[in-house]
Amino acid sequence: MLQIQHLLEAAVYSDDLDQEERFFHEVLGLPILGKEPGRHVFFRAGEGVLLVFNAAETQKGKRLPAHGARGPGHLALGIAKETLPEWRQRLAARGVAIEQEVEWERGGTSVYFRDPAGNLIELVTRGCWGLPSGW
Repeated sequence: MLQIQHLLEAAVYSDDLDQEERFFHEVLGLPILGKEPGRHVFFRAGEGVLLVFNAAETQKGKRLPAHGARGPGHLALGIAKETLPEWRQRLAARGVAIEQEVEWERGGTSVYFRDPAGNLIELVTRGCWGLPSGW
């Protein structure tokens, strides 16, 4: 049976890539893998890749099939449970308001906040989904 075993990449969309670059690089500390002004900025997120696109550019379909989305999206980034206090402090120090925290029945914790484009970002610890990998 074929089975998906790993999330390779996730994408969110924004009209202001410079603002998103500052947020994901400076606030969350994600290393930049590549960028094309006005079209995209890509970040390494653990073993995966976070893609931030300008939807108007991806919908043109010049390089790849046309794709994109409008409105806020969502992504979850895995963190070590013991770093939760540090993450709360880091977000507060950079003026990022935590909207909600959830303790999951399986043991994981999620911290939710927004990026500058309004996408819902989640920092999550192992246990949330009870997956074989621990997540």
